[in-house]
Amino acid sequence: MRKTKIEPWTIEWEKKYEKEEALLKALFKDELVGIYHIGSTSVPSIGYAKPIIDIMMAVKDISKVDMFNEKMKDIGYEPLGENGIPGRRYFPKGKDDRTHHLHIFEEDSNQIRFHLDLKNYLLSYPEEAIKYGELKLQLAKKFPQEHYKYQEGKQDFVSELAEKATNWASK
Repeated sequence: MRKTKIEPWTIEWEKKYEKEEALLKALFKDELVGIYHIGSTSVPSIGYAKPIIDIMMAVKDISKVDMFNEKMKDIGYEPLGENGIPGRRYFPKGKDDRTHHLHIFEEDSNQIRFHLDLKNYLLSYPEEAIKYGELKLQLAKKFPQEHYKYQEGKQDFVSELAEKATNWASK
């Protein structure tokens, strides 16, 4: 059972992202269209996050990503295929003590715009980010041993944020 571990935001998360970004750019080279730091560790005003760096990559052809599975294993990533999201390739790093989540989509995927809109909305509206961070902290304290309940507890808030972000980005 995964535990819910929340930590205060730190600049170290940016440094970890930058290190991984360089590694992934060197590996994917010409297939790579874009690479982005997403999730709570990429928005300082959230204040708190699980210490897992979320990375999203856009590639030219999602079917070619599977050819990189062995190389990804060599650098510590576990290839899990779509893992519940059609059109995605998902690679966690760190086994039970996860350090990174890599989400790869083809360059025209709506998922890319969705995640970037949400991040940019939270960067533009720090008061919303602060509310999100406070909720994460409350839920982590309430459900330290039940990660699925932590996830369920923030779902409605995240859905509302996502709708606000989508509306904001479309203007």
